Amino acid sequence: MATRLSLANLGSLPENVARPIYSRDRLSCGIVHFGVGNFHRAHQAVYLDALFAKGRDHDWAIVGTGVMSGDAKACEILAGQDYLTTVVEQDATHSTARVTGAMIAMIKPRDTAAQLARLVDPATRIVSLTITEGGYLVDPATGTFDPTHPAVVADAAAPDRPKTIFGLISSALRQRRKTGIAPFTVMSCDNVPHNGVVARNAVAGLTRLFDPELAEWITAEVAFPNSMVDRITPATSERERRLLTENFGVEDNWPVFCEPFSQWVLEDQFPAGRPALETVGVEFVRDVGPYETMKIRILNGGHAIIAYPAGLLGIHFVHDAMAEPIIAAFLDKVTRDEIIPILPPVPNTNHDDYHGLIRRRFANPKIGDTITRLCLDGSSRQPKFIVPTIADRLDRGMPVDGLALESALWCRYCYGETEAGEVIAPNDPNWDRLQSVARMAKDNASAWLGMTDIYGALGQQPVFAAAFSHAITALWRDGVFTSLRRYVDSA
Repeated sequence: MATRLSLANLGSLPENVARPIYSRDRLSCGIVHFGVGNFHRAHQAVYLDALFAKGRDHDWAIVGTGVMSGDAKACEILAGQDYLTTVVEQDATHSTARVTGAMIAMIKPRDTAAQLARLVDPATRIVSLTITEGGYLVDPATGTFDPTHPAVVADAAAPDRPKTIFGLISSALRQRRKTGIAPFTVMSCDNVPHNGVVARNAVAGLTRLFDPELAEWITAEVAFPNSMVDRITPATSERERRLLTENFGVEDNWPVFCEPFSQWVLEDQFPAGRPALETVGVEFVRDVGPYETMKIRILNGGHAIIAYPAGLLGIHFVHDAMAEPIIAAFLDKVTRDEIIPILPPVPNTNHDDYHGLIRRRFANPKIGDTITRLCLDGSSRQPKFIVPTIADRLDRGMPVDGLALESALWCRYCYGETEAGEVIAPNDPNWDRLQSVARMAKDNASAWLGMTDIYGALGQQPVFAAAFSHAITALWRDGVFTSLRRYVDSA
């Protein structure tokens, strides 16, 4: 019989499950977090849980919230287990489980009054975000804030009734300024290049539409540190709930399974104060840029490199894709030949060693990460993880054959059919459009590159256009395996 997760049952959990050694009653909110999904609960919440276990900084607990319909379900599930989460770390030979208690409450989406009250509270000194790459309301082609987005227009027209995260932040900062309360720090924890800058542009950009003077104050006075976050954390399914019950005797309606590896690099810009996260492994630096570029292009770019050929070949799990020699070889060649050579140096880091680490992490058979998850939302991810490398190489006069093949594989995937003729379910907010263009691109490659919101002006670059056209033609003529083999075997 499994033990149901709750504060009352912590003492009854099996001995092989770690649990908080601090009193939850002594925690108080210092952080409001938007986007209480798996990654947040396996990353930021775990670091804070470890910090609280050291007996310090108990005034930095998390209150979660959000603005999406899924956040309401998250609130319901977590409230039913006193906001506790079981985090299971797995590698090929070992698994551990711990219950974390860094989150002490959640505010339901659309409870605007409660959200603003918590954001305006002087005790709130950090507002953190994991809202996915597509949540920052940017124009994919330019990477800049999109003031014409319908949600932005609506918030700008009614700033006292915000519906977006950035509208809520803007409204709270306005109230704090008016009443003489120092601004909180806004800390993005998303896989977005220069995520702090992007978050600042979103908050200030929306604010500028209805209060330019406040927008200037936000730009000058509010800290938006950049960060690099890293931990592979698949979605939770019935499989994970069952494994937790069978292996650890815990009944948790929303556990998190993840790899043992975790990394967090942060710019040390916290004028309102911060928890002493450096004592539990967070690295504070002056410039996150080199770290995030390396991670986004090798790890996130690597995910895209293996995802689409695997999806077209009907492979379900990421570790099975890495066990397919031609996919692993494709990853190695693109990374070593086209990505690593243009990366900036990273302190105390060898890029080839980092690639080896990423390769081993992808191959971890216990994680159960899925190819479908890696293929998700390519229209948002490609402009961040793949297109910048293509642009940098073209600027240097360097070939882009492997990256063009990756782009063609994404196009072929969006056609909506595997090589075996099985239907690929919609896997992108823009799926209908992507599928329509991918079907045109079967006979007219330029149709795909004509999506300027994805590729900008790159589609007009002769070197990239020719490489992409060659790749998509080869994929339809020869298939995935032969196309990958031809590239891998090329000089």
